[in-house]
Amino acid sequence: MLNALTLKKEIELKRVMQTWWPLAASWLLMAMEIPALSAVIARLANPEINLAAYGGIVFPVALIVESPIIMLLSASTALSKDLVSYRKLFTFMMATGALMTVIHILIAFTPAYYFVARQLIGLPEKVVEPGRLGLMLITPWTWSIAYRRFQQGVLIRFGHADAVGAGTVIRLASGGAILIAGYVIGSFPGVAVGAVAQAVGVMCEAAYSGMRVRPVVRYEMPERVPDVPWRWKRFASFYTPLAMTSLLGLLWQPMGSAALSRMPDPIISLAVWPVVSGLISIFRSAGFALNEVVVALLDEAGSYRNIRRFVLALAGIVTLIQLATLVTPVAQTWFSGVSALPPDLASYAKSAFWLAIPMAGLTVFQSWFQGTIVNGRKTRAIPEATALFVIVYVLVALFGIILEPAPGLYVGMVGFVLANAAQAAWLGIRSKNILAAVRRRDEA
Repeated sequence: MLNALTLKKEIELKRVMQTWWPLAASWLLMAMEIPALSAVIARLANPEINLAAYGGIVFPVALIVESPIIMLLSASTALSKDLVSYRKLFTFMMATGALMTVIHILIAFTPAYYFVARQLIGLPEKVVEPGRLGLMLITPWTWSIAYRRFQQGVLIRFGHADAVGAGTVIRLASGGAILIAGYVIGSFPGVAVGAVAQAVGVMCEAAYSGMRVRPVVRYEMPERVPDVPWRWKRFASFYTPLAMTSLLGLLWQPMGSAALSRMPDPIISLAVWPVVSGLISIFRSAGFALNEVVVALLDEAGSYRNIRRFVLALAGIVTLIQLATLVTPVAQTWFSGVSALPPDLASYAKSAFWLAIPMAGLTVFQSWFQGTIVNGRKTRAIPEATALFVIVYVLVALFGIILEPAPGLYVGMVGFVLANAAQAAWLGIRSKNILAAVRRRDEA
């Protein structure tokens, strides 16, 4: 009896690992994208201006526009259980992707851009026009992200998480080809090379995801009527909090650019921020991957204990690895060698990275709690936590703008860490009852 229980536990823990590692590999590869872009931009003409343009407006605005569709991955993983639900979600994805693309075009190609860049974000004037060029060139990004995240949710739901990693490899390979070409030619602005690389990469990944999901939909997805009849009102009550979470969660990016633009050393801070945040994302990637694992597996009996064990181990491991990167020459080599930052900017970057030590572990717990909440269909708690994140970040940013205690890069990093800690704490509080119910289920 004891041997059977032990074997069952080992199999379940192995199942968690098997579901997690392809997603973690995908997130890790995606996290490598921004450092690769920054490294190429830093080696082309006017690196500070082009890095500031990309990190100050192109990427933040693109993320804000796409924010309503980012949670399609979680929604598709949770809801695409049958053909009826899949078709309904597909319609929603295509309509929302089209609408967000129109909004992107209106911002990038009309005078509205100058209001966003100058009045809202407060970019230094040298950065304004390069930023507009990059925002124009990255236009296909939003719809492509919507399409591939929706299809990837289906692949995860039906046990094909490895296809997500393969799609990421295709994305990086195609985007990397653009980066290499731009570097070799050398005459294009760095912000343009980066924007085209990201747009082309995600378009190729979306095309692969669409092809890869076809046999799954045709042969594996049941055609039965959903156990709970599909209602758009019910879906709206489920998805709206998720969309609001994305919007609030990404709102800090342009807000951060606006804050850095108004604190000491704005161009340096805007130029170094994407390099530091890119490295932070690499360490957070293991935690990001956990969200869909929890959504997909927490329904299964006996899952609580093994997922919890996995969470605790993962949080400790990624934190230790991040710390080891700082106390060895790896971080300095990354900022000076790989990212090609000048010595003074590399020093800024390493100091800011010290402030981000808690981020990798915090992300693991955020995904554990958030995945639990999505699995329990109590999604209102997620935008609550994200709103708390924004409030904390804004308070720290205002402190930095008014008192100017340090360069904006450092103030922004402190605000980012404190905001994430507050968000994780609230998610933990709001997921407590759901986790207790799951634990009682497994004990029974």
